[in-house]
Amino acid sequence: MRKYLFFAVLMLILSSSAVGQQDAMYTKYMFNPLPYNPAITGSTQALDMILLHRHQWFGIKGAPMTQTFSIHSPIKIGKNNENASVGGFLGHDQIGVTRTFTGYATFSYRLRLNNPKRSRKIIYLNIGLSGGVANWSANYESLNLDDSNDPSFQNMTPNLVLPNFGAGLYLYSKMWYVGISAPKLWTNNMRTRMQNENSALPIAQEYRHYYLTAGGAIEITENFVIRPSILIKNVGLFVSRNNNNTVAAPTEFNIDLGFLLMRRFWVGVSFRSSVEALAGLGSSYDSIDFWLGMRLKNGIRFGLAYDYTLTNLQGPGMGSYEVMLGYDLYKTLEDEDGGRIIDPRYLNF
Repeated sequence: MRKYLFFAVLMLILSSSAVGQQDAMYTKYMFNPLPYNPAITGSTQALDMILLHRHQWFGIKGAPMTQTFSIHSPIKIGKNNENASVGGFLGHDQIGVTRTFTGYATFSYRLRLNNPKRSRKIIYLNIGLSGGVANWSANYESLNLDDSNDPSFQNMTPNLVLPNFGAGLYLYSKMWYVGISAPKLWTNNMRTRMQNENSALPIAQEYRHYYLTAGGAIEITENFVIRPSILIKNVGLFVSRNNNNTVAAPTEFNIDLGFLLMRRFWVGVSFRSSVEALAGLGSSYDSIDFWLGMRLKNGIRFGLAYDYTLTNLQGPGMGSYEVMLGYDLYKTLEDEDGGRIIDPRYLNF
């Protein structure tokens, strides 16, 4: 009872201060998966809380900084139905003179796709929905403009409220998962909101971001598990493009190889690039990333990640880093025979 009361109070805080953002980038998406896919909600079968800070290209003035807090948990509907889950996340993203605050609530429902008495591994499908708002603002007055009459800067302190909603699917068992999602389905026209469709202004709008994730766990021994995973992100698919019929973001992917040691320590390395870079179409390799994490017996966990940038930004900048702090208030799962076990968390950090 105390767990659900604590969760209800935090959800009230989330809903009362919810304001939002354009999709931020994280090196370790397993550190903070909820903003990518609302169907993750409840998949850990715990009251799960995560606080994350990312500083991209630190050393460069005005470089992106992101903070996110997320929380989710299963809830009981009636006496025996524990398949529904609720959650939410708050975010703050700062790039140069622009700021975005984000607040979303999430919901998922879990379906069991096979009979545990006939199959050794239970397979679940989570169907997730999310909804919230973003508050995007800029302080152009702090810029030194070459042309003070530039129509793009007529409104020197724009402040926009951008509502949105998302959806996702998450198919998983104890040893593998596949997820697909679009966290923001509505494409807000920001130019219309700022300048009443002034034709002299460049097009400014939100684009849909599509995410495909997949991964698995290879248990070598009880104390050594290999965890390969991949994330693919596409921006602007199925959306009307700008005047040049292009979207200024390539199709990006992360290939990750992690190792779980003693069921407590995580170490890993990943490579981030774009499909266009591999095909020689003008993009570039992005970064090689290193990360580590640790879970304590009391449910606390923390993680660190560092990106070594492979672009020219590695000169003026010093790479990127992330710091994560998480906590599970309660953690058990149902095994294939219907018993209760401690989850080794092969698939979730």
